Amino acid sequence: MYAKTTHFTAGLQELALFAKAMSHPARIAIIQLLSEKKSCISGNIAQELPLSRSTVCQHLQELKDAGLIKGEISGQNVCYCLDTENIARLKHAFTQFLNHLDIPFINCPCS
Repeated sequence: MYAKTTHFTAGLQELALFAKAMSHPARIAIIQLLSEKKSCISGNIAQELPLSRSTVCQHLQELKDAGLIKGEISGQNVCYCLDTENIARLKHAFTQFLNHLDIPFINCPCS
């Protein structure tokens, strides 16, 4: 058996990866927090969100796996920041996708 994702373009696969990473409000909140701070955050991001530390760690790992954030370990501290190159790719991928969607017909029989 093989992955059916091979039938889709690399652009659609990347868009799906980013969409999956952004599919939870906690992850969106983490991205927003890192963007607002405009610097790396070393410390407990969980103090900024209404989530437990272990839950935040799971969400950080998902974002890191998707390449949207970077984390560097220094002793017992981890410094998290946005991966600006991949955030730009995320913005471009979603913009391109949404700009290519056709507006539905006004007289669509389904509405």
